[in-house]
Amino acid sequence: MIGDEAFAFCTSLTAITIPDGVTDIGEGAFKSCCSLTTITIQDGVTAIYGEAFDNCSSLTAITIPDGVTKIFERTFIDCSSLTAITIPDGVTRIGKRAFQGRSSLTDITFPDGVTRIREGAFYGCSSLTAITIPDGVTRIGERAFQGCSSLTAITIPDEVTEIGEGAFRGCSSLTAITIPDGVTTIGKFAFEGCSSLTAITIPDGVTRIREGAFYGCSSLTAITIPDRVTRIGERAFYDCSCLTAITIPDGVTIISIAAFRGCSNLMAITIPDGVTTIGARAFRECTSLTAITIPDSVTIIGSDAFRTCFDLTKLILSPAVSIGDNCFSHCTALIAAAADKNMPTVSDLLHYRWHRNVAVIERVNALLCLKGICWGHVENPPPRRSARLKRKRLDCVEPDHVENTPSVPDNLKGKEMDGVEGRLKATETRDKIPKELWRVILEYL
Repeated sequence: MIGDEAFAFCTSLTAITIPDGVTDIGEGAFKSCCSLTTITIQDGVTAIYGEAFDNCSSLTAITIPDGVTKIFERTFIDCSSLTAITIPDGVTRIGKRAFQGRSSLTDITFPDGVTRIREGAFYGCSSLTAITIPDGVTRIGERAFQGCSSLTAITIPDEVTEIGEGAFRGCSSLTAITIPDGVTTIGKFAFEGCSSLTAITIPDGVTRIREGAFYGCSSLTAITIPDRVTRIGERAFYDCSCLTAITIPDGVTIISIAAFRGCSNLMAITIPDGVTTIGARAFRECTSLTAITIPDSVTIIGSDAFRTCFDLTKLILSPAVSIGDNCFSHCTALIAAAADKNMPTVSDLLHYRWHRNVAVIERVNALLCLKGICWGHVENPPPRRSARLKRKRLDCVEPDHVENTPSVPDNLKGKEMDGVEGRLKATETRDKIPKELWRVILEYL
């Protein structure tokens, strides 16, 4: 046996041959032998313990003897020059972080006997381009392939039932993956940052989309959520900016915080009747969303849920629903459409609880300013800051850089209104704003 840390930190050691009689290589035996380029391990060795070759950063190749049945935790961690490795058929388990940080590893073959890939086993193997997981594997551990940024394809066998937290996180070159029907659990952030992934099918056995599962999958254009899913977790599809449509199954009861935030190309979505809660920021910055129907089953809509959905023009919801702060803030098209069509929710859309972050007096002053521009008189013009804040919320007045006209009241000449340099031509401003909207604004005042 070569004892624990027997040659640890021998930084000038360049080569070593382990003789026939050795059966065990102890924990940390060659740790941080950073000049070690080659090592010969005889067939008699049956156990290589954790951290045995930790940080052997110059080691380029190694053959593990057939007698070894387990690769322990951190055995080859940070062997950054190791480009290839053969794992013998007798190995059944690959330990935690066993090959973490092997940034030069381009290929690896798993023996059929492996049943489990543990946490962080190949974390940060940034040159690994393809991998085939053998049929015997039943679980892919947390962060097992996280940061494998060159990985383009992977085959997951039918026996796998669980994909751990962050398992493929940051695999930014992964374009396609097939998840077998046997999988029932997809962990948090499992595919976060897989920015080249264009499509994925979630198997029917999955009952919950967990937090951040597809966060930042910015090329994902389509996804099928199975009927058994009852909850869509926080930030599950956050920043899936190419997603254009999605069907939420009838069994879903909760759409969690920021679940679809930043899905800027999402144009339509149907929320099923069973949903009771739409979390804060759930659809914030879905700037292409044009219509949404919120069923009567929804009792709570969280704060900022639809904030900055600029193109939203159609909204159907129950007046009994509890609405959080700034829920439809900056939904400028919705306010105008509500006025034009006399939606029953107009008074709520302009009510302070939708814009609670701005003091009531600030908004009233801004609306008084708009009233003055439209009707040609203003009393006590509001300060510039107030008008600018309100402009961000209504966003329906466009500046005209023109000289003074008789339509502008004397007490407004030479002043900057609504945070815009220059002056507003009153007649053109009136033409740009629907009369119904002015009626609603004036009724609100």
